[in-house]
Amino acid sequence: MAFNIIVCAKQVPDTNVIKINPKTGTLIRDGVPSILNHDDANALEEALMIKDKFDDVHITVITMGPPQASDLLFECIAKGADEGILVSDRAVGGSDTWATSNTLEAAVRKWVKENGDYDLIFTGRQAIDGDTAQVGPQLAEKLGLPQVSYVEEFEISDDRKSVTVKRQLEDGYELIEVQLPCLLTTIKELNTPRYMKIAGIYGDKDIKTWNARDIEVDLTKVGLEASPTNVFRSFTPAPKEPGIKIKGDSEKELAKNLLINLKGKHVI
Repeated sequence: MAFNIIVCAKQVPDTNVIKINPKTGTLIRDGVPSILNHDDANALEEALMIKDKFDDVHITVITMGPPQASDLLFECIAKGADEGILVSDRAVGGSDTWATSNTLEAAVRKWVKENGDYDLIFTGRQAIDGDTAQVGPQLAEKLGLPQVSYVEEFEISDDRKSVTVKRQLEDGYELIEVQLPCLLTTIKELNTPRYMKIAGIYGDKDIKTWNARDIEVDLTKVGLEASPTNVFRSFTPAPKEPGIKIKGDSEKELAKNLLINLKGKHVI
């Protein structure tokens, strides 16, 4: 019986080139290339590393988005995933994190009906176009799974009954052992995502497309109108004032000039 891993991923606009409309305060997405969300790439990579270690691992990538989001699934399969599922329907468009997690929950439950139980779910910590870090934990709650977020180190037991993870905190870390199945959200420190394989790029792609009816999701809990949160305004922060450069021909002179400057500002 296969060891089943589900990876939830998102196609996002490349924020390195995205701009904000100064009148509407919304993101200008036209003409902006879409990419695999960074943290989700780390989630996929960790799943692939498990597949490298064991022979019977099956990886399914699920994404929610418009039809062009299938490009993300092609990329994931080219890296080594076994199948991709695109949930695409106007009924789920505009969903906030709560409504998105409702959609993903329904998609996971449909996958279970068709394939049996999963052993592990990976998601990225957050998407670079929203930075909420909410969808993964919300999905875990709705599936009734134990969860650990901000995973920066990962180790699976030889019997594949549990995992030990290092969870990043602002002032340190937690070392946690979790029984499977569970859901983990990953961060960039966890690993370095691999490139696509030539064989994967030109090989067969097992991609399915499901709509809202297929996953039997409650339409009153998805989409823009069902979303309890809305973005009021997006804006580019004003640039910070330039810092003060302390000059000096030696370390002693630099230290002296720094003290003079601090005293002048009544800091010391």
